[in-house]
Amino acid sequence: MIPHSVPRVLRLGPARLTAGLDHTRRLDLPAHRTLHGDQVPRTLDDIIAQVEEVDMRGRGGAAFPFARKLRAVADAARSGECVVLVNGAEGEPASSKDAMLLVRNPHLVLDGAVLAAEALNAREVVVATVAGEVAEASITAAVAERRAANVAGAAESRIGIRVVGLRERFISGEGGALVRAVNGLEPVPPGRKRRASTSGVDGLPTLLSNTETYAQLAVLAELGPEQYAKVGTTREPGTVLLTVSGGAANPAVVEVPTGTRLIDVLDVCEAEVGDGVLIGGYHGAWLDSRTAMSAIVSREGMKQAGGSLGAGIVVPLGESTCPVGEAARVAAYLAAQSSGQCGPCRLGLPDVARGLTALTDGTGSIDAVRRSVRAVERRGACFHPDGTARFVLSSLDAFEEDVALHLEHGSCGRPVRGVLPLPEREEEPEYRLDVDWTRCQGHGLCAHLLPEFVTLDDYGFPSFQPVPGWMFKEARRAVDMCPALALRVAEAG
Repeated sequence: MIPHSVPRVLRLGPARLTAGLDHTRRLDLPAHRTLHGDQVPRTLDDIIAQVEEVDMRGRGGAAFPFARKLRAVADAARSGECVVLVNGAEGEPASSKDAMLLVRNPHLVLDGAVLAAEALNAREVVVATVAGEVAEASITAAVAERRAANVAGAAESRIGIRVVGLRERFISGEGGALVRAVNGLEPVPPGRKRRASTSGVDGLPTLLSNTETYAQLAVLAELGPEQYAKVGTTREPGTVLLTVSGGAANPAVVEVPTGTRLIDVLDVCEAEVGDGVLIGGYHGAWLDSRTAMSAIVSREGMKQAGGSLGAGIVVPLGESTCPVGEAARVAAYLAAQSSGQCGPCRLGLPDVARGLTALTDGTGSIDAVRRSVRAVERRGACFHPDGTARFVLSSLDAFEEDVALHLEHGSCGRPVRGVLPLPEREEEPEYRLDVDWTRCQGHGLCAHLLPEFVTLDDYGFPSFQPVPGWMFKEARRAVDMCPALALRVAEAG
């Protein structure tokens, strides 16, 4: 399977996760084995010892110690089965590193996942990725290549591997939402924290980590801890994948040793800092130009700079676009991408987005935006409200001068060019609420349940706004709870 077009790859320093990609669009199984050799099974104790020696952390954003995950799953599965789950459902529009690995180097990811599965005596490996994309086709082809090698008598692992294609949404990569999706349930965060290591795929203990983490595990097993730690910093050895986009003239997935200067990464991608650099994606934070010039690519370095390395997302804004307008675009996107299952997401995030949008034409206020943010922080059923709050507050701080221009003049003088990457907007169905006026008694319950879409007149009777598709369940609930049975919901024509 050779894809027609693939994510671009650059590097500073040695090639590890990107080895061999200078000469081919995709490494098939024979090419992968020629480059990386045959995979050698290892005991769980051996893997944990190696992982702990280099302090390997998850690369999906939370940087959770991988050894602790391995131990937790092993302890929970002592008397039964377990599953290894690869999170390749990159819902973050500004990231493409996981897609790059699945498209161009899928067998490195599978090597790491199978290595962990064999050590844990897992039932299977499940790879979750976005349905209908090249990444799904590539990883499916890689699984087929391994099955064919088994039939031919090659020494490939006989661990079962299953690929699950999911609908892409921002929250689809959240651990609880991912497990629910793989289990055939609605892909939303479960609300109550449930560790996958205890109950994940099919209710079994599940080792859940992202695509790059498993690829890093395969590289560590191949090189050994000493060679693995030859690059990077003492406290954070190895390399990291960064997705550089936005205002970069040469956007790419870049492999760099930890400890690399951020400005060197921007230079190789022909990116100017401009008004700031977003680090960590749309749940991350902005670094102003002065801070970005001295920032170091590592967890510790980004923390000192006031940001978070997260999933390795680097978005330089440049100077040609309106920073406040760009931030408002993303805030509106994040509000629409929530699962709408708790008040902070359903009501609070749209309020935050409207407040930030009002700043762009000078009609809003900074205090109003901050009040809206305080109403959602630490109150959500998942981390989505907190991550959105961080992005918005960081935007206010980083673009303080531009916000002042908007409040004074209604504009900063620059257009919104759409530099921050967002997916093409899908046409989602809209619904309308209809009322039978012979039944309606003005109870007002519908306005209480759907305050964003129902307003009451001076006499307590409702008027309606169109309801977006993601709020259909709440609209249906309002219909079912109407005391007079006066409401109906229908698709807007």
